[in-house]
Amino acid sequence: MARHPSRDLSVYVHIPFCGRRCWYCGCNAMVTHRTEIVDAYLDHLEAEIGRVVEIVGTGRRVAQLHWGGGTPNFLDDAQTDRLLSRLSSVFALGDAEIGIELDPRIARPGLPAFLRTLGFTRVSLGVQDFDPGVQTAIGRLQSDEETVGLYEGCRRAGFTSVNLDLVYGLPRQTRQTFARTLDRILALGPDRIATFAYAHVPALRPNQRAIDDDELPGAPERLEMLLDAVERLEGAGWTWVGLDHFARADDELARAARHKTLRRTFMGYTTGGGDDLIAFGVSGIGQLAGRYVQNDASLAGYQRALDDRGFPIVRGLQMTRDDRLRARVIEHLMCNLEIPSDLTVDEFGIGPAEALPDAFARLAPLVDDGLVCVEDEAVTVTPVGRYYVRNIAMAFDAHLHASPTERPAFSATV
Repeated sequence: MARHPSRDLSVYVHIPFCGRRCWYCGCNAMVTHRTEIVDAYLDHLEAEIGRVVEIVGTGRRVAQLHWGGGTPNFLDDAQTDRLLSRLSSVFALGDAEIGIELDPRIARPGLPAFLRTLGFTRVSLGVQDFDPGVQTAIGRLQSDEETVGLYEGCRRAGFTSVNLDLVYGLPRQTRQTFARTLDRILALGPDRIATFAYAHVPALRPNQRAIDDDELPGAPERLEMLLDAVERLEGAGWTWVGLDHFARADDELARAARHKTLRRTFMGYTTGGGDDLIAFGVSGIGQLAGRYVQNDASLAGYQRALDDRGFPIVRGLQMTRDDRLRARVIEHLMCNLEIPSDLTVDEFGIGPAEALPDAFARLAPLVDDGLVCVEDEAVTVTPVGRYYVRNIAMAFDAHLHASPTERPAFSATV
């Protein structure tokens, strides 16, 4: 990275704090009500930022900056200003797309205007579901007034894009309740809508043990909810983007999908950004010059490493040539629902079919099931196959097939 100072960066900052742990949540988060804990975390974030900048250089241009959590708006105004000021002092953020995730339950009325004043351009509001019964079942009571009030405040503040997050497959959720949530979303008219599949993994996330397994919808009903969402949202003019996003036809994300410039990183679907992703904070995962690095997922471990004048990285992976080729194929598939026969020729000197005969062999049953078409060494996802594109992508993951595990998969495929 230091050898290529002209390359744009993407930056992710993890704010792990929440006032209360939602039962469905699969994020790395911790509950606290102590300001001094948050301030100490910001001290360590600033230390980490400083050490990384010593390596990559000051003034590097950032194309995308995103704050996730946890609950980023758990920070008060002074803490938010402090952190963004620190980032602005060492990175060039002038043209950056700066986004933040917001919890409507704790957002004060003046928050949207304050964030716009600081320079944030995009916001994502956690809705999950409007139904009170579903909200009770996931331990997240959020009134319509809280959600709509924050949404309208964001519109008045003039953000470039306002996104609403939905989750399907939640306990007590039915096609009928989810349809009513879709009605509310359509009435609001956000620029983007994310529809995530709930992944029930209580073995990995103990907070999910509070959810009654018997209240979870089965796989057929989960699929019906997704089908309903696609039909309703596309019918109302939103473009289905990749796996789980929808965007207005004039939104940058929809344009990127049409022009096949869409990217997918640890920050989700993006319209571009830097090839190198730096992740700051607890559990952050960065992608740097063909390497993956992950920070300590525990607050104590993260802060201890920085107190010892080191980096909080606990694991890393140097990608092999095969890893990089497969990653290129998987990303293109998940963004564009196809694998052209010459996709990897320019970069690797060989086409996907010749380079990955094992993966193409694993596609055979998917062809028989009508999920993909393979013709002249090119792969095309069928309309039905689009709902199973994660399963299709798994065929190209050599590590998945080399290391079978009994642990539950973290992301639900539908």
